[in-house]
Amino acid sequence: MKKHKSVTMKILETQRLLIEEVTLHDASFFFNLMNSPNWLEHIGDRNINSLADAEKHIQDNILTSYVKNGFGFYKMSIKSNEEPIGAIGFFKREHLAFPDIGYAILPQYESKGYISEAAKAMMDYGKQKLELKTIFAFTTKKNLVSQKVLSKIGLHLTETKMEDGEEILYYST
Repeated sequence: MKKHKSVTMKILETQRLLIEEVTLHDASFFFNLMNSPNWLEHIGDRNINSLADAEKHIQDNILTSYVKNGFGFYKMSIKSNEEPIGAIGFFKREHLAFPDIGYAILPQYESKGYISEAAKAMMDYGKQKLELKTIFAFTTKKNLVSQKVLSKIGLHLTETKMEDGEEILYYST
């Protein structure tokens, strides 16, 4: 499939969404996503201050994860017009024993059920295609929307920890 002047690999398709591998041509979208209010509040500032920073983040983190782990963060787009609206995927973090699911969406697409739809599909993909036996997730105590999504996709609260002065909730399958 031709898109943004590069070939992208489709990972999943849901009723309304396409979930595809990220390419360097997605830098502008990731710049906007990673500087959106909810990203900054709930995920944190990743110092993506330019398109070059976004390209470096994609190369060093997202594309590297595809090669190293066989999975990573994927672009989520509206199927009907291929408009990128968010990102979802699995991460392998050194401090966690198992991969965790993470997601983000641009503000104008919040509260439309896109994250829940994508997260359910991503969990199925993780269990069936990637053969992940255990999937983790974590969020802050104040991120009630994310807590609701995690419960909706079958994850259960397993632990609460104070980290850097903030209460973090850990979930698992």
